[in-house]
Amino acid sequence: MEHSDSPGKLYLIPSLMGEVEPLEVLPLAVKKVLDLCDHYIVENEKTARAFIKRVFPAKNQSDLVFYVTNKFSDPLDYPSYLEPCLKGEHMGVISEAGAPGIADPGAEIVNIAYSKHIRVVPLVGPSSIFMAMMASGMNGQNFAFVGYLELDSAERKKKIRHLESLSRKTGQSQIFMETPYRNDKLFDDLMNNCQPQTRLCIAREVSLASEFIKSMAIQEWKKNKPDLEKKPSIFIIDAR
Repeated sequence: MEHSDSPGKLYLIPSLMGEVEPLEVLPLAVKKVLDLCDHYIVENEKTARAFIKRVFPAKNQSDLVFYVTNKFSDPLDYPSYLEPCLKGEHMGVISEAGAPGIADPGAEIVNIAYSKHIRVVPLVGPSSIFMAMMASGMNGQNFAFVGYLELDSAERKKKIRHLESLSRKTGQSQIFMETPYRNDKLFDDLMNNCQPQTRLCIAREVSLASEFIKSMAIQEWKKNKPDLEKKPSIFIIDAR
């Protein structure tokens, strides 16, 4: 690709959240951007390559260059990842699942891009957080994503009660998630620490054929425990 005097763009490319046909959840614009970009900032090179091959099989894999952001990466190296953009190359940021920058380390790369006057272009695609909120029937005018709850059991229970109280006082829906293998423990903590009338939405395996999304009062969930073991899920409480 020829270099340009103006910076390339940094595209935020949403990825799949499991085994699903790409065109069922991704717009054609994603394929067009994959055609433009040979340089990618990703969490895992292997899964990023597999995603690109699945969406755009004709892409020449030998042309691709990957810059990795994970727990083993040195953040001091991140500014150098954007050098291709400064030379006129378009680049893509690909999340492991869903939308870059939302519950995802891509946000740090975006901040660096702005400091270098690189245009950032977000693409439409699946986000389990927003899709769960859309389908929850809860307060979509006022909501907060609070990420993962505390690992310590006592602190997690305290946080659950705090979020429920906050929702009751402000009307704000509270969105959070857990590592899939701890979903059942989180479900039990919600059952034991929330008021019976508090509404809970559980959105499991969003966008997949096995998708399950339902909102009920805590007292109803106690009678209908869903299968959450090792299945990516989003939880939302609304105590209004």
